[in-house]
Amino acid sequence: MLRGISLHAEPGEILLIGGENGAGKSTLMRAIAGFIKPSQGSVVLDGKPLTGLPPEKVARSGLRLVLDGHRVFPELTVYDNLRMGVAARPDDRADLARSLEEIYEVFPILKERSRARAYDLSGGQQQILALGQAFVARPRVLLCDEPSLGVAQALLPPILAFLRRWAESGTAIVIVDQHVKISLPYADRAMIVQRGEVLLECPAGELDRRLSTLHAARQNAHAER
Repeated sequence: MLRGISLHAEPGEILLIGGENGAGKSTLMRAIAGFIKPSQGSVVLDGKPLTGLPPEKVARSGLRLVLDGHRVFPELTVYDNLRMGVAARPDDRADLARSLEEIYEVFPILKERSRARAYDLSGGQQQILALGQAFVARPRVLLCDEPSLGVAQALLPPILAFLRRWAESGTAIVIVDQHVKISLPYADRAMIVQRGEVLLECPAGELDRRLSTLHAARQNAHAER
């Protein structure tokens, strides 16, 4: 259950949300993207309320969620999976070729395996494909739920570097990651969620110090009891 969480993401920045498993991070992402209807609160994009809209309308409004677990269309080819990203903006299909070239340049494996079925890809390649599909959609806000989940360590730096460059093009990106140390060097701000509430929020470069201070304060309080 989420309780009083408030967050914002600015164009051009990456907000990293961390916390233990079960802290409510994924629930938060699904509520923002329309997969879960919140009992209270609101979701606003560029002054336009999105609260209560179904996920497909939220996506068409410019907010895209890349779910954990490499959620792609397994029976479709890599190319057709990427084309599905354009479904979020059907009035701009002419941009598909340019978007494909950009994603192929960053992740050439997608071009090499463009005719392969998605179920034939490794877990890491499916994660790249899911990100590529979102990139083709050109959202103004991108939510990434555990992009490092089940991905080989060697693939993480290029994935995170890609997200960093994507943010710098003007997209607001929110990354949820249980293991924040992996994504922290690529983030601008960090938020830690605990039991459905915000424990702390700070610039990414201050997170380690703030967590150490919080841990020390808790130890002192426990010792005084």
